[in-house]
Amino acid sequence: MAGEIAEQLLLRRCQVGVPRCRVREPTVLDHAPDYPPRTPPPPKRLNSPPRPETSLAGTARAGMQVRNRRTAAWSLEAAPWSAAKASAHVLDRLHEWGYREADTAAAALTDLLVRTAVADGGRRVSVHLADQNRQALIIALSHKPGLAVADTGVLPELTSLGAVSCGTDTADDGRRVWAVLDL
Repeated sequence: MAGEIAEQLLLRRCQVGVPRCRVREPTVLDHAPDYPPRTPPPPKRLNSPPRPETSLAGTARAGMQVRNRRTAAWSLEAAPWSAAKASAHVLDRLHEWGYREADTAAAALTDLLVRTAVADGGRRVSVHLADQNRQALIIALSHKPGLAVADTGVLPELTSLGAVSCGTDTADDGRRVWAVLDL
């Protein structure tokens, strides 16, 4: 079709007396396309960057303030040595906050809490620490979803180690075991 139109234009111009060298044949670019040009797809949404100062290697989120109290959290591999590592992290942070009196009780409570969370069989364990009014809250979370009702057998042992208050419960993200210690 385009070729026929070009021949007709050429014949008309030749009949009118326009020299052949001045006749320009139509090209593909002379016609606007019937469809929009292809545009690249929009860029994919990037994943949010990781939180600062958190990793599975056991570093803490330092200096975090939650309404009148300081907090710290560590994520550790669920392994037999995690209890000792968590105890060291908790003691270091308590010393940093100015509490040195309850070292043995804090270490023993943290050790038992983490051993209990590791026994649930998850891949990792989170340890959370907060202080308020010269008391420390220590929480161990097993990250093993679908566990049965929380085991209360560990509670008498926690109170014998010096916990003022303690408890355990099961949530969507695993079992939580916690204890409050007077500092």
